[in-house]
This record gives sequence, C-alpha cells and structure tokens, in this order.
Amino acid sequence: MPPKLNSMRLLEQHKIPYEVIEYPDDMRDAEEIAEVIGVPPHLVYKTLIVEPESGGKPMLVMIAANRRLDLKKLAQAAGHKKVRMAAHKDAEALTGLKVGGISALALSQKNWSIFLDQPATEHEHILISGGQRGIDLRVPTRALITVVRARVADVGRNADSGDADAD
Repeated sequence: MPPKLNSMRLLEQHKIPYEVIEYPDDMRDAEEIAEVIGVPPHLVYKTLIVEPESGGKPMLVMIAANRRLDLKKLAQAAGHKKVRMAAHKDAEALTGLKVGGISALALSQKNWSIFLDQPATEHEHILISGGQRGIDLRVPTRALITVVRARVADVGRNADSGDADAD
C-alpha cells in the first residue's frame, strides 16, 4: 500500500474518486511509464515547469506523454512574450518535489498558474503524478480541472510533428 500523499488527501477532501497506479520509481519517461502500466500514452500526463523569460512566477503545464509542449502557444495562452522550460534542478527547487513526481495536486495550495493541454478534455479520466516518483493517480479530468483551477489551453503538439521540446 503506498503512503497517503497530500494529493490523495486533497482529492478525498473534495470527494473526488481516484485510483492509485504504482510503477518503478526510477522511471521518469511518461511514455515508458504508460507502456509499463498498460495505458495509452495519451492518457498519461506529465507535469512540466515553465518559466516566463521576463521573470515572474513559473507555471505548471500538464501534457500527455505522447505530446510535446509548444512554448509559443503556452506563452500566448499565459500572456507572456516568451517562456522556457525550467532546468530539472530549478524545477525541483521551485516545487520542492523531485522531477518525475511533480504534481499539480501536490502544489494546489501554492497558487501556481496551472495549464492543462486541451486534448485532456476529450477523456473522462487521465493519469497524473501523485506527487512522488512511482505513483500516478487516475483522476476524473473535469474534477481535476476544478480542484487545481487549471486553465485548459491548446499548448501542445503531437510528438511526431517536427522539433521537440526540452522534455
């Protein structure tokens, strides 16, 4: 039985049903994780940390394993001129969570701007990090959007379309 994480407490507090999905905690790649747990990659969401080039508060972006973040689209959606991916060490310093375990649910009290890539809304449930490596939570998409106050925006592109981001 995995430890009870703050992300799980938050879901329970809001009476949102969830399922805990465990996988080896040395895995980072969302597409590999999808394969190991037997779920299509478009249902496994990774959480990326993105910083405005001009400074200011970083943002969380949840995007499917099989998609890449489009920094231009995100900058536009967030009202910034330019944004960049945070380096892993910066992402960990900013969130207090380890890369691979960064979770919008675990950071919901911290007033982050949270973006959810638009295709998520086509699915009843998606899997997101529980806030610890090796633990994903299968959550109802609409409830997730509400509980973390995510802004839904088209900020991604298919992984096979042209230049990739700094995943």
